[in-house]
Amino acid sequence: MADNNDAFVRFVEVQKSYDGETLVVKDLNLDIPQGEFVTMLGPSGSGKTTCLMMLAGFETATHGDIVLDGNPINNVAPHKRNIGMVFQNYALFPHMTINENLAFPLKVRKMPEAEVQERVKKALDMVELGAFGTRRPAQLSGGQQQRVAVARALVFEPKLVLMDEPLGALDKQLREQMQYEIKHIHESLAVTVVYVTHDQSEALTMSNRIAVFNDGIIQQLAPPEDLYERPDNAFVAQFIGENNKLIGTVKEQHGTNCTVETEDGSTIEALAVNNSGSGTKTTLSLRPERVVIRPEAGRCPNIFEATVIELIYLGDHMRTRVNLLGHDDFVIKVPNSSGHQHLKEGEKVSVGWLPEDCRALDYA
Repeated sequence: MADNNDAFVRFVEVQKSYDGETLVVKDLNLDIPQGEFVTMLGPSGSGKTTCLMMLAGFETATHGDIVLDGNPINNVAPHKRNIGMVFQNYALFPHMTINENLAFPLKVRKMPEAEVQERVKKALDMVELGAFGTRRPAQLSGGQQQRVAVARALVFEPKLVLMDEPLGALDKQLREQMQYEIKHIHESLAVTVVYVTHDQSEALTMSNRIAVFNDGIIQQLAPPEDLYERPDNAFVAQFIGENNKLIGTVKEQHGTNCTVETEDGSTIEALAVNNSGSGTKTTLSLRPERVVIRPEAGRCPNIFEATVIELIYLGDHMRTRVNLLGHDDFVIKVPNSSGHQHLKEGEKVSVGWLPEDCRALDYA
């Protein structure tokens, strides 16, 4: 959470229910400093889009306060909040030219014509579409239309820009290209952005911080690297990136580490992060790229024998699925480098990992 004095957007104990009984957003407290790019990430039904719609003014909070730049906005109409919006379906006016689409929010604000033209040109140049102003949306590709939608959201220099799954309709290559473009626009303008997506790689690529939602609650709020490398609980570990999950019982806690006995009776040394102590169940979280094949003797306290089940070539790495500790779905990412390990299906190999790379989390 940001310091209250620095918060540009604030959710204070916000709740939302559609039927008066079930809360889709539960006691949300979130502070966003000015100029930050925050992504609300989570599965369908987790409450992330509802939060965005309440901030935009299209939904009303059942309880709590939403504050923008120091002013409560619960009862402020959407068009008076000075917020830019970008939607998945672009929402461009098909009968207007691109110039007219961008000029529309400026004319609604009764800006002088000369300023309108200047701002439209500046916004189109920013998204590298300066030569397309006289075309209509149907004459542009999907990626170009999305860039126009971004430009229109920024043309009136709003306090805040909200983006709701804006790249969902684009193909993979174009979506990745647009991620970098939006990221660079944000960096150059220092505008505050709240972004909603269910795409974890998109969130990791673009955000200063990510709020991971599940069941109407923020499970963890952190920069991308912290979220991936240091998940607070089993849900975040499973939702962000690929992850190996092992269930066990904590046998002993010693300092920052713990000893865990897995379901097949094996013993694993792990980092004690979020568990209830000796005798309790825990979920072990281990990223596939942290597992070493044929580790040097003495390098890894955790060394086990595994059987290679499947090898999938993915260019920069070989996705290797093995049977380990009774699990057939244990995944190892083997880098495709000059020192690349040559493996064969059915081969038995030793694998290992460091205790600090294996996080003992809540039982889930």
